[in-house]
Amino acid sequence: MLQDVRTRRWTPEGPLDLALTLGPLGRGPGDPAFRMPGDGSVWRTSRTPEGPATLRIATSPAEVEATAWGPGGAWLLERLPQLLGSYDDPTQFTPRHRLVHEMARRNPGLRLTRTGLVLESLIPSILEQRVTSDEAYRAWRLLLHRYGEPAPGPMPGLRVMPAPRTWALIPSWEWHRAGVDGKRSAAILRAVRAARRMEETALMPPARAAERLQAIPGIGPWTAAETLQRTHGAPDAITVGDLHLPNVIGYALTGAHRTDDAGMLELLAPYAGQRHRAARLILLAGRRAPRRGPRFSPNDISLI
Repeated sequence: MLQDVRTRRWTPEGPLDLALTLGPLGRGPGDPAFRMPGDGSVWRTSRTPEGPATLRIATSPAEVEATAWGPGGAWLLERLPQLLGSYDDPTQFTPRHRLVHEMARRNPGLRLTRTGLVLESLIPSILEQRVTSDEAYRAWRLLLHRYGEPAPGPMPGLRVMPAPRTWALIPSWEWHRAGVDGKRSAAILRAVRAARRMEETALMPPARAAERLQAIPGIGPWTAAETLQRTHGAPDAITVGDLHLPNVIGYALTGAHRTDDAGMLELLAPYAGQRHRAARLILLAGRRAPRRGPRFSPNDISLI
């Protein structure tokens, strides 16, 4: 069967690292909606306002070449520059710590992506609330394989996430089988029932968008920030309420083993307006405090 195929070439204004820029859109190994096959390209699927689509992006020394399949392909190609950071302005960022300066120097191709699609980032962010990454990634994989649809295009195994109505009709036992507790599944159901209002936030300033997202019970500052980092490319959308991030930031910048949200925000105060970018660069350094206690144990409710 013939598929709708479109291509676009685009030249970025500065260095562009595809893996660093688009990596946050992937939800762990085996994400059915995201793939980096090892040839330098990135594949991702989306449910756009015009329908499902698959996008393949690759770079050459001079330009980016993108190919899109499916009814939503034109929508994705039109927004290719913002996906690759054309709205992002790294020149607004001034490193204030030696480590941050060094990581910015080593990673000039880091750009903050802007997808313009809210539910595709909001739903997996809800799945990641209060559980390990492995648990959340497993739930995302299972739900997309079970309720998503085969993605258009030639890459086998890719899936497009379910439409809002499909999410709303998932029975309680399927959430349980995927290891998703009632609080998280209820938050997702509330979000998809307000899908139009959720997607409207992509056109709002980040602060106003965060307010509307958090008006949904079960969506707090952590989930809103994780969503806005991807939908808006918001450079100041720092994640608070995270189990690990304050300690990573604190140890990397001061050598302290334990730091809470207040301490992290104090350390990042010199980067006001760019705190998310600063955190991304600090995470790239890979500095972690030595473990002093047992690791957080997963609680797989699908086995109960």
